[in-house]
Amino acid sequence: MSAGPSIEQRLARIEARAEITDLVARYARGADRKNDPAILGPLFAEDALWSAEGFAALTGRAAIATGLAALAADRVLWSIHYMTAPLVELSDDGATARCHWYLWELCTLSEAAGPTDSWFGGWYDSALRRTGEGWRFTRVALDVRIQGEANPPWQLKKPVQM
Repeated sequence: MSAGPSIEQRLARIEARAEITDLVARYARGADRKNDPAILGPLFAEDALWSAEGFAALTGRAAIATGLAALAADRVLWSIHYMTAPLVELSDDGATARCHWYLWELCTLSEAAGPTDSWFGGWYDSALRRTGEGWRFTRVALDVRIQGEANPPWQLKKPVQM
């Protein structure tokens, strides 16, 4: 009969899950600060991939950080991200993981007709690796499943404190 994982192994898995859910929260914080590259860049491994159909496909930590910041500067004028129900699946050895979470986003988009208040719903699928710097995303894919225009437009949009 197997004794099962040790207390240390179980604790390491609990800590890994907490670190990964914190990574998702930091991703939301960076996104709501106009895709701040100083916040978002360090969340990704050097060789990471980021994609969202209709927005961008980016390869590498630096390209992700600068590409997402450019996307916010050009298209997403204001946002608030609700990242919910992260499902973390750790590999048996605890060195890699997958994380799936849902997105509900309120935003103001730059459109041809002018700034447009909108909402998005969808989910993120990601892969992660434990590095010497901690857990880092190796792949993040956003699957937008629903989008609409806010009607009436948002009445209050506090600017994000940088």
